[in-house]
Amino acid sequence: MTAPTKPPQPIPAPADTPSGPPLGADLHSPVIDWFGEHARDLPWRRPEAGAWGVMVSEFMLQQTPVSRVLPVYEQWLERWPRPADLAKEAPGEAVRAWGRLGYPRRALRLHGAAVAITERHGGDVPADHAQLLALPGIGEYTAAAVASFAYGQRHPVLDTNVRRVLARAVTGVQYPPNATTAAERKLARALLPEDEPTAARWAAASMELGALVCTAKSESCHRCPIAAQCAWRLAGKPEHDGPPRKGQTYAGTDRQVRGRLLAVLREAHGPVPQAALDRVWHEPVQRARALDGLVSDGLVEPMAGGLYRLPLT
Repeated sequence: MTAPTKPPQPIPAPADTPSGPPLGADLHSPVIDWFGEHARDLPWRRPEAGAWGVMVSEFMLQQTPVSRVLPVYEQWLERWPRPADLAKEAPGEAVRAWGRLGYPRRALRLHGAAVAITERHGGDVPADHAQLLALPGIGEYTAAAVASFAYGQRHPVLDTNVRRVLARAVTGVQYPPNATTAAERKLARALLPEDEPTAARWAAASMELGALVCTAKSESCHRCPIAAQCAWRLAGKPEHDGPPRKGQTYAGTDRQVRGRLLAVLREAHGPVPQAALDRVWHEPVQRARALDGLVSDGLVEPMAGGLYRLPLT
């Protein structure tokens, strides 16, 4: 790889006073300009999506690729265009509509958030970050993402893609830690542009860069707008030497069994007998454990006579 003709300037440490140079100013414009040319046209990025559309997308996109989310997202918003529309339905209907997106507790959390938005905020997704964070099922990342993407506010938005971009471009390592650290939060805050619109744009742009270019397995440095400044590339792309990265297995796991049990319940028009659930998995101990877990998580309601259904309350 050809070295740049002019060595990139190191990213300065956070200034002790407001008059110091802003950390990462040399990253903002290239990434934001790249985003303007290469951002995907996704429905939750369109003005008509509104804050509710942004919130729904953020719940669905957690650990799930865009290609799988798109059809479910569109069906969801067509059926429940406002939080109040979802809130008046049984939570089991949210689980049913979630389909095969995986991690179905997200559906229950989104339903709970819709109920709270309807009861506390007149059916409108709040713009205040603290109020977003106070909603059930809303954590640090989702509150920041909704405040930033829906309302154009200045918050560090740290998903896996952003964390990987910052780890490589600024810290000089191949992968971020398995769990978000205080150091990552501090760095993300230091990197935020000062004005709100630019900060919100930076949040979306850096996330898209991680999703499309600075990917986990096949980074495309030749297409990266900040390759010349990237600390990891300039160091020769040293391989990850931290704790082993967590792999995601599915076949044969309790997650797979839970998915099969839920599929039967989603497709049923009424309560399902135990015998119908027993047919989905050959190993009785694992099957029982998976079903007990679904009940404990509130995704399945047991009824008298050995019947089961999606939750009504």
